[in-house]
Amino acid sequence: MRRRAGLVLCIAGLLHAQQQPNPRGRALGISFDGKPGPHNAITDVGGVAVGHTTLVRGEGKLVQGQGPVRTGVTAILPRPRGNWDFTMAATFNQNGNGDMTGVNWIEESGFLEGPILLTGTHSVGVVRDAAIHWQIARGRQFVFTYPIVAETFDSLNDSNGQHVKPEHAWTALDAAEPGPVTEGAVGGGTGMVCNGFKGGIGTASRVVTLGAKQYTLGVLVQCNYGGDLQILGAPVGREITDLRACTTMEQTRPWIGRRMRPCTSTQARGDTAEAAAEMGRGSIVAIVATDAPLLPHQLKRIARRVGMGLGKLGSWAGNGSGDLFLAFSTANAGASQAKELATKLEMIPNDTIDPLFRATIEATEESVVNAMLAAPAVSTGVDGIRIHGLPGARVVEVLKKYGRMPR
Repeated sequence: MRRRAGLVLCIAGLLHAQQQPNPRGRALGISFDGKPGPHNAITDVGGVAVGHTTLVRGEGKLVQGQGPVRTGVTAILPRPRGNWDFTMAATFNQNGNGDMTGVNWIEESGFLEGPILLTGTHSVGVVRDAAIHWQIARGRQFVFTYPIVAETFDSLNDSNGQHVKPEHAWTALDAAEPGPVTEGAVGGGTGMVCNGFKGGIGTASRVVTLGAKQYTLGVLVQCNYGGDLQILGAPVGREITDLRACTTMEQTRPWIGRRMRPCTSTQARGDTAEAAAEMGRGSIVAIVATDAPLLPHQLKRIARRVGMGLGKLGSWAGNGSGDLFLAFSTANAGASQAKELATKLEMIPNDTIDPLFRATIEATEESVVNAMLAAPAVSTGVDGIRIHGLPGARVVEVLKKYGRMPR
């Protein structure tokens, strides 16, 4: 996993941590479309910060309430710390088998009122409540608020044990920083599987010029979905077939045991696309930030384009997947507090918005690849489930084979 700004590790047992960070996609020479910002991260949008709390503890058989633990919290601050000004926002569900709290008021009002947190499915409640108390303790005043907490299901974790506690959400929020973002098996992404490989947190950004002005758009994903993995159109998932998920132990959860082969087995698991879908059916959350002046109806259009980026990667947004997207703009500061009836707002004309659509698609694609490349070579979860990270060198081989990179 990469160790960068905004990372807090709470580890009682080591999860195959690496001494050196894995290369990101561009460092491997993968020629993603578009121009990235200086950190190629959501934090390239001014004022946005990201922090993590990562919980890793125990090995072996699943004992509910004890572990093994593979979970955490990722926090995104849309404004600089201590700035409680709202941002314009919108959400979109590509497939709704998932949860993102607080979205009703975003859809009604057009504003995001505070931080965004990502975690595992069964930890949404405690993280939501912790976000309220953290904001009060850090000086925000409100009559009521609806925290934004989104989830994907961490199948490598003792999910029913609900090991995330309020202090873990507070720690992630306090750790949030601008600059480079830690990726891979960290924060809310610790226990996730993506396209049959180890999933987690990934991010990317794009710099877009519209007329005489330059804007930045960034994406952060918590990827845990299943699909027939493609990168730049090359069938990576179908080429790397020997690193499929397996188990070293008998499974205590029948629903996953039926889909899991022993690690000692040399028998193929069948179609790789089907295998990836079965292991990664736990969803994806994508957060899009931009400093371009977009109004809520335009941000809704931006959020919809996330699904197109996932489609390029081979996702089909299956029935069991919660594909939940949120987009916000840091422009038009103070708009939510305006008292005058004739408040003036800036907006990008619809006729010039296309480059931002494309930037969203490009940054989504790269964010997912970065999340998978950042993972450890091998991760072991509950009941000895073994998940491989996406091997960068072999991805390069596949891209060269299909003419997506020069030989």
